[in-house]
Amino acid sequence: MRSPTGAVTASEPASGVRRRSAGRRLTPAARKRLVVLHITASVSWLALMLCLLTLAVTALTAVGAGDADRLRTAYRAMGLLGDVLILPLSLLTFLSGVALGLGTSWGLFRYYWVSTKFWLTLGAMAASVFALSDRLHDAVRVVDAHPTGPITAADLGFVRYNTVIVPAVALSLYLFTVVLSVYKPWGRRKTKAGSGGSAGSGTKAGAADADARRGRIPGAGA
Repeated sequence: MRSPTGAVTASEPASGVRRRSAGRRLTPAARKRLVVLHITASVSWLALMLCLLTLAVTALTAVGAGDADRLRTAYRAMGLLGDVLILPLSLLTFLSGVALGLGTSWGLFRYYWVSTKFWLTLGAMAASVFALSDRLHDAVRVVDAHPTGPITAADLGFVRYNTVIVPAVALSLYLFTVVLSVYKPWGRRKTKAGSGGSAGSGTKAGAADADARRGRIPGAGA
């Protein structure tokens, strides 16, 4: 509202906040449901990588111990888990995170930590779906080619290390995104001069700060 002299009164920013809130895509109920889905998928993805890493280390130690049966069991379990869970969990985590970013005032590229999480989650999803799945299939092919008898390190080649390295790297990325979600470092990205009014930027930042105080979970891959 403007005074008779043309000055902007204090009620104008408040109305801007109301307009911003009304324009969000997600209702509170929809946001809560999406947060539940996102957290469930993210924790499940993290747990899957931990299980795969545990099985890979078990298989690696079985090679040194000459325990071919334990090696076969570990690699076949890894192949089963990978085929069933990697694609749906990675997609659910990424897409639900994107929906939360777009449906709240956080956005996808408005804050450095959110945009960092977006790219890390996208890269981790691609690595899991393609690189990790291929390494698991390689391991399963080796044990299927030796259904009985011993399996030597020469038979496995570098597969025995790949099955440890890839889930270890993926697990580290996921843990780093958890740290980003908790600490929210680096602040807001700077906007170009003249691209928007300071009042609008303040309104968006204030709404995002309100989200943080209410415990809302934003961004991709949170």
